[in-house]
Amino acid sequence: MMEATNAEARKQRGGGPAAKDNQGTLVDAEVDEAPAPGPTVVGSRRQLVYLGLCLVLIGLNLRTVFSSFSAVLPEVTSQAALPGWAVVVLTTVPVTLLGVFAPLAPVLARRFGAERVLLAAMAVLTAGLLLRPAAVGLPGTGQGAGHLPALLAGTAACGAAIALCNVLLPGLVKRDFPHRLGLMGGLYTTAICASAALGAGFTYPVYKATGEWTQALWFWVVPAAVVLLLFLPVAVRQPRIQHHPVKDGVNVWRSPVAWQVTIFMVLQAMMSFSVFAWLAPILRERGVDGATAGLIVSMCIVLQMLGSLFAPALAARFRDQRAINTVVALMTGAGFALSIFGPLELVWVWAGLLGLGQGSLTAVALTMIMLRTRDGHTAAHLSGMMQGVGYGLGSTGTLMVGQLHQATGSFTAAGVLFLAVGLLAGIFGYRAGRDRYVS
Repeated sequence: MMEATNAEARKQRGGGPAAKDNQGTLVDAEVDEAPAPGPTVVGSRRQLVYLGLCLVLIGLNLRTVFSSFSAVLPEVTSQAALPGWAVVVLTTVPVTLLGVFAPLAPVLARRFGAERVLLAAMAVLTAGLLLRPAAVGLPGTGQGAGHLPALLAGTAACGAAIALCNVLLPGLVKRDFPHRLGLMGGLYTTAICASAALGAGFTYPVYKATGEWTQALWFWVVPAAVVLLLFLPVAVRQPRIQHHPVKDGVNVWRSPVAWQVTIFMVLQAMMSFSVFAWLAPILRERGVDGATAGLIVSMCIVLQMLGSLFAPALAARFRDQRAINTVVALMTGAGFALSIFGPLELVWVWAGLLGLGQGSLTAVALTMIMLRTRDGHTAAHLSGMMQGVGYGLGSTGTLMVGQLHQATGSFTAAGVLFLAVGLLAGIFGYRAGRDRYVS
């Protein structure tokens, strides 16, 4: 529905496809190509169902790298003797790479095909997850095996691979399932949220069962490798078609509306990835045991799914989205801050507030792509701008939390930071929510 104009979207507010489907997240990054990319080649309806399963399972692997690491961060830090700067880098770099590698995805897809690039990305993700907990020698130091080089290299590889999947996967879902876009869009977005919840909820129990943080992180190689093998026959049988870029759509970099939407995206990303990276360590520093902290984070992310399912439909029903953008931004900032310094006996409530707010905030920020553009070409350009700038600058959230914790010895200052970020997100969400178009 990304090709629909805002006027068409308004006509459908009464319950039509635009109001019901999570299509604001399904932007085809390859729309500016000639010849236009076609659906994935499948031989039967059964193979189409198999393809849909593969795409959903890919989504189910796109956030475990963030939440699994944070679930055992105290154990990794102490047992691997990580310096403070390394913890900050390991929580920041993968998010930064989401923005750095996002523009490369359409370029690679034009040359090799989206399916092959997705396959290669899953291979890199699997390799990164396999490398991440490994111990390697430190040449020239006189020391034995150390985990830091592999942690850095593996985490970077995972961030780059996820960036490519983030960009290409929505377009495949949209092209291959136009007749089931609401169902597949919902399954795809829910799978991504579920991957973060699974990483948060299961990593610490695996650590307790094995006694090794390395085993807890290696556990997540298995689902990635399974999906890689499942998707292999689909990707390799696709025909090779050379595409070339076609200039179309407005220059979003010169649009004030596009910048308002992008800054809104930056601020939500600062909070979103900080939840994945730091909420579990925050709770554990407050005295919550590792297993309970993992459950709280999982509950928070499950509520994110709930918010992400309903917020886009609610946003599409109104002429502008100023109210909903402001409310969910303030909910998120307040929920995060209260999780840090609110009464501990109400921590489930604070995490629930954070989850509902963050899921809704992420969803409405992405839905702005559809509601602030008139055609699919402009939407693709705005999506590229939002992912590049949004994730690139959004990683400063995890960076600042780590630096503030190192400087002060607690997460209290980070709570104040998120109150400020939530307020700024409310301001830019209000401006991005006005009934205007990128032009």
